[in-house]
Formats: sequence, structure tokens, C-alpha cells
Amino acid sequence: MIGSLMYLTASRPDIMFAVCLCARFQAAPKTSYLQVVKRIFRYLKGAPRLGLWYSKNEKFNLYAYTDSDYGGCNLDKKSTSGGCQFLGGRLISWQCKKQTCVSTSTIEAEYIAASSCCAQVIWIQNQMLDYGMTFMATPIHIDNKSAISITNNPMQHSKT
Repeated sequence: MIGSLMYLTASRPDIMFAVCLCARFQAAPKTSYLQVVKRIFRYLKGAPRLGLWYSKNEKFNLYAYTDSDYGGCNLDKKSTSGGCQFLGGRLISWQCKKQTCVSTSTIEAEYIAASSCCAQVIWIQNQMLDYGMTFMATPIHIDNKSAISITNNPMQHSKT
């Protein structure tokens, strides 16, 4: 059931967080997790027309957004990174993932999220080169001024 829901998240980003959260506990399932998965299926049955719609006549620019929470997981205090990439007004990629390490500050959590989003943007740029399109000046929108300052800092030292 989780695999089917993961496949469905390609066109239904509204269930992405809940499905990814259920997938974390797939190795040791409990009956309460099964109830949550069934609740997701009931939600999908009640809202069949929701999903992604792509219009034809819009500008064709690549841009991205990224954000994270600081210590959002109650079990291990790891942060969750999220990001989405748009081509014109069309959502083409998104990700939501628990970070692999425990961040010591909101700046670090945001910087890790920005790094992950940047890697995804570079992958999309390389894919679009195969079609003869270049998007080398892709803006990545981050809501943390300190993380932006660290990103723009050409000097790397132990404090960053």
C-alpha cells in the first residue's frame, strides 16, 4: 500500500508528507500505522479531482523554493528538509526528506535544505541541456537570511 501511495505522490503532492511519514515506519509496522494508511486512502477517495494541472501558455523559467524545520522530528530531533522546483508555473519536482544529521541551529538546517535543493536544480539543469535549454541563472528562494549569507560567502572556515 505504501508503494502505491509513493507512486501516486507524483501527481498528488498534498499527500507527500503523510505518505513519507508512513514510509519511515515501514520496517516495523504496527496496526496504528495501517489505520493511518487507510485514512490516506479514504482522503483520496473523497477528493478525486485534486492533483497537479499544467497549463500550456506560461513563461518557461526554472526557479526553486526550499525550507526546513529545526528539530521537527520528536523521536530523534532531526530536521526535515523540503523543496520544490518550478518550470514556468508548473511544479516539476519536489522533495521532502528527514536530514541525516541533527542540526545544531536553524541556520544549519536551512543550509542543508538549500544544499539539497541546489543539487536537485543542478540535476534538472543538466537534464534540460539534453533538450537544448539552458537555465544557468536559476534562483533558489530561501527564507533564512543567515543561510543566504553563508551560501554567498566565498570563504569557507570552521565556523560555517
